[in-house]
Amino acid sequence: MNVYPMGMVTAAGKVEFVERRMPELGQNDLLIKIKASAICGSDLHIYRGKHPSAPLPVAIGHELSGQVIKTGENVTRITEGDRVAVEPVIACGVCDFCRRGSYHLCVDISFQYRVGQGGFAPYFVVDENWAHILPDNVSYEEGALLEPLSVAVHAVRRANFGLGMTSVIFGDGAIGLFTLLVLKYMGGGNTYLAGIQEHRLRKAERLGADTVYNNLEQDVIQLLLEITGGLGVDLSFEAVGIETTLVQSLSALKKGGTAVLLGIFEEHEVRIPANIFIQKEISLVGSQGYNWDFQRAQKLAADVNFPLGELITHTLQLDQLQEAFEILLDERNEAIKVVIQVD
Repeated sequence: MNVYPMGMVTAAGKVEFVERRMPELGQNDLLIKIKASAICGSDLHIYRGKHPSAPLPVAIGHELSGQVIKTGENVTRITEGDRVAVEPVIACGVCDFCRRGSYHLCVDISFQYRVGQGGFAPYFVVDENWAHILPDNVSYEEGALLEPLSVAVHAVRRANFGLGMTSVIFGDGAIGLFTLLVLKYMGGGNTYLAGIQEHRLRKAERLGADTVYNNLEQDVIQLLLEITGGLGVDLSFEAVGIETTLVQSLSALKKGGTAVLLGIFEEHEVRIPANIFIQKEISLVGSQGYNWDFQRAQKLAADVNFPLGELITHTLQLDQLQEAFEILLDERNEAIKVVIQVD
């Protein structure tokens, strides 16, 4: 167990397993036997060699769950045998932002995969503060989805969501669909979703979207204005990361509305209609990861009526990791979340 294989993207489109030496277990650390890891949208950006903050080669996999098999001597909250999901953030704990509880804005923010520890491997070492016990009714596969669910929870919180508010989500990827789940569960009003893949749009309908739009075939803004009596929606969520959907997320808002940006942009510079902010007095806010949101995601997942596992479309084994990425990138496979069963 001194060394083990870990998945990395070594070049665009190429996944390889490299030997990683087991880190020493610190006094506050847990050694986790990974049971399931899911492929994230940011993993796909890395796979294409286009992630703005993760130059190749880089470890992949940060949506993971497993069983604790060893604990450091000062660990008090978690015991051997516990089933946990990992919050993969790394924060300094001492900067201005960390000290006021906004660790997602840490001046030295990083993530485990960026410092060489990925989730497509048999083992993972993490401080107990970043491990969250899975509810009894949540499987390891579902537990791996707590991380993207937390991203969606944080985005909805950033929107200053209120009961009955109307929303539109631009993006039919996993984060867009998770955001839809959170909005509907929390009592959102009419919730619309615009995407480009028919199987994902049909999934959105089954998950509660009031209306879905094909953004390649329909004039989404015009249709939204018609369905809202010319007003637009209270909230919009950009979960794609391209200029077109960013502009749409602004144009869809009613006066005084809020757009939340959570997509990762491979292109750093975009053009937006600046005067719309003044004319409609709208707001555009960013949403960075999660901040005390895993705890909220735990509670959602514990509800037997919350369809967390509905987004899992494929499960594969660790030695099929390259195939898993290819499945996700081929629309014919109708994949949404691909989970790797590690053990």
